[in-house]
Amino acid sequence: MTTKINITAKSNNQLSTLIVTNKKAKWNKFGFSKPEIAYIEKKIKATDTFIIINQFERLVFVQLVEEFENKNNYLTLEGYRTLGNKVCEAINAHKYAAIQIAETEITEEQLFAIAEGIALSNYQFIKYLSDKKGEFTLKNIYLVGTKLNKVGVEQTNILVEAVCEARNLVNEPQNVIDAVSLSNEFKKLGKKANFKVEVLNKLQIESLKMGGLLAVNLGSQIPPTFTIMEYKPAKPKNKKPLVLVGKGIVYDTGGLSLKPTLNSMDSMKCDMAGSAAVACAMFAIAKAKLNYHVIALVPATDNRPGENAYTPGDVITMYDGQTVEVLNTDAEGRMVLADALTYAKKYKPELVLDFATLTGAAAAAIGQYGIVCMGTADETKKTALKNSGNNTHERLVEFPFWDDYSKLIKSDIADMKNIGGPVGGAITAGKFLEKFIDYPWMHFDIAGPAFISANDSYRGKMGTGVGVRLLFDFVKNQAK
Repeated sequence: MTTKINITAKSNNQLSTLIVTNKKAKWNKFGFSKPEIAYIEKKIKATDTFIIINQFERLVFVQLVEEFENKNNYLTLEGYRTLGNKVCEAINAHKYAAIQIAETEITEEQLFAIAEGIALSNYQFIKYLSDKKGEFTLKNIYLVGTKLNKVGVEQTNILVEAVCEARNLVNEPQNVIDAVSLSNEFKKLGKKANFKVEVLNKLQIESLKMGGLLAVNLGSQIPPTFTIMEYKPAKPKNKKPLVLVGKGIVYDTGGLSLKPTLNSMDSMKCDMAGSAAVACAMFAIAKAKLNYHVIALVPATDNRPGENAYTPGDVITMYDGQTVEVLNTDAEGRMVLADALTYAKKYKPELVLDFATLTGAAAAAIGQYGIVCMGTADETKKTALKNSGNNTHERLVEFPFWDDYSKLIKSDIADMKNIGGPVGGAITAGKFLEKFIDYPWMHFDIAGPAFISANDSYRGKMGTGVGVRLLFDFVKNQAK
């Protein structure tokens, strides 16, 4: 169940409370006892900026604003989200059901960041555990105030729900989420948020001659799907649609180029995190009724070495008629994305953004701390995307996109090959995708932050839902 953020006019002395103030505050106005005030002052003298008072029936948290002063606004927002994580952990450790943020000397945006951090930290994926003793108890977050922006609160609730939906999709095992059931989950999201969802089956994909998607699917007994999602308000701000493309490889063994390293397949259920990002961003955009026309495309299949699996050395004819020499069947994500990027041409889009757990090279370059990006969008759009990356702390690192890298994917027997060699792996993957576009486009490689092995503040552990908040912020700003 998603944690609910609520507005309330009055504070409740029975609830655990977060106070955000400065170190010179008059502590008696908050109702603290003399021993508690002495404790707070002792902590401040010791340069502590986050103080917890256990009043036995509730917790009272004091956060000093000085900790986040003299920082860029986006770093301050991230600081308040991580504050939310600390509060959430303490509330659940003491098994309380609610927290109120009652006294603050911060902006509304920063207040919402705290609430977002608490709510996202409260996510769990425990549906398959028989013993639910560790289930979190926090259910409600109350923001005290009569003049709070109700739209902002509602959008924060929607965004938290969307991120949690994305995390659920990524965390589900492949024996639950295959290509067909993934498309069914997208249909459910469409019904809940009122956007259109069309799913092309294998026969339709064959009739379109989507050679990349069909080739990757040859090793599977489960048919591929191609999902088309669309949200179009009555009078959208954009004349041409924004198109999102998400990699939907529900499980990746590497195919016949079987992944060779220890534990390299353990988390490969996350190889559809790009599809979760774009579908759940669609959910948030539509549910928040942002005034922007958005389409999302997801090619989905698993990548296995069975059946009549495609092999290194094969030449595949893609949806647009170009030919690809396959030298590594584990470079399958770009094969399915290429067909989707070609399909996007029919919409004459203003911009296309693709999200994919595409390369180990991207993860190796910057780890889980950001998203590798590259592409042909103009500088205005790139700046807007980078600003949204900063706003949500899903930061973007733009890699060079020089034509020199195109030489690395030249083939002797086909129009191109699907890998580029030992250097610039994330960039050569992007250069491969560039062969299939004729519109402004950006590629986002989320291989690093999509699925993490240890708890990372409000991002949690395992599926993070990365990309959803970035896309929502970008579209929200574009729609203004």
